[in-house]
Amino acid sequence: MRAITFSAPGGPEVLEVTDEPQPGTAPDEVLVAVHAAGINRADLLQRQGFYDPPPGATRIPGLEVSGTIAEVGPEVTGWKVGDRVAALLTGGGYAEAVPVPAGQLLPVPDSLDLTEAAALPEVLATVHSNIVGRAGIRAGEWLLVHGGASGIGTAAIQIARHLGVRVVVTVGSERKAQFCRDLGADAVINYRDEDFVARVHEICTREDGSSGADVILDIIGAKYLKRNIDALATDGRLVIIGLQGGTKTEINLGDLLQPRKTVTATTLRARPKEQKARIVAEVAQQLWPAVASGDIRPIVHDTLPLAEAGRGHAALEEGASIGKMLLIVDESSADRTAQPSDVSQEEGTRP
Repeated sequence: MRAITFSAPGGPEVLEVTDEPQPGTAPDEVLVAVHAAGINRADLLQRQGFYDPPPGATRIPGLEVSGTIAEVGPEVTGWKVGDRVAALLTGGGYAEAVPVPAGQLLPVPDSLDLTEAAALPEVLATVHSNIVGRAGIRAGEWLLVHGGASGIGTAAIQIARHLGVRVVVTVGSERKAQFCRDLGADAVINYRDEDFVARVHEICTREDGSSGADVILDIIGAKYLKRNIDALATDGRLVIIGLQGGTKTEINLGDLLQPRKTVTATTLRARPKEQKARIVAEVAQQLWPAVASGDIRPIVHDTLPLAEAGRGHAALEEGASIGKMLLIVDESSADRTAQPSDVSQEEGTRP
């Protein structure tokens, strides 16, 4: 089968199409014939040599796909050959076929294009499992999301709106700011022009005079740690899911004690399949009906053929995209391809 691999870490140019053996499936897995695969920042880190797959996992990149079931393991129930699915993966999405534990599948509703479905599993599972499962966000609270125009950010805006949560996002350009407003963000902060800590306290105010974000979903890491803590309200929760701004810094623990602030960090990829199955089941129950109705929709910046994976990685690194970049693996599919967002190639190295 065709797949994207690389022989040594490096830039986008190291990605190449190779002929790989068709993977086998375990009894509790299905084999998905891949139609499209999402490009995520974790894929870029893996290509650069900074984020190895968990032990025993394939080294083919790709953490989410859409496609149709080609084979069903003997222990699998509720799924059949031919079903249209979206899937959360540990890896292997940049290929014509990938084995998936049945608990990590989502049914693609008739209302959703199969191409666009590839933009959803990773971002919905990541955002929901962190702001709800980890931080316990509640309706009426304030959520701050860094990188509001990213795949994570555009999903978080829609999930927050669905949950009755008020959401503030940071962006690096007015075009991205307007896109986030149109998508449903309550407020947008341009981090190039404004101090996001001060603006968060101005925006996120309460009748008792307190201010600050109740939950922060952060993709930056060390560079923003102190400022994120300062931006939290009393009893606020910071969840770090990315390290674009580095891994090491120093904080004063006293800034956490009296205001009872919490800092936590998570990844999704390395979790056991049982945990992933629980997360996917929560997405299916709490978010997937909104996907079927169109209240939560995939935001797709562009689609590229599998062979142009390097170009997709370069575009994501440049910071020009809004939403997700997708690779079309099965170009013969009858499904239409997703239409790119109305976004020009703009300035910026971060979403």
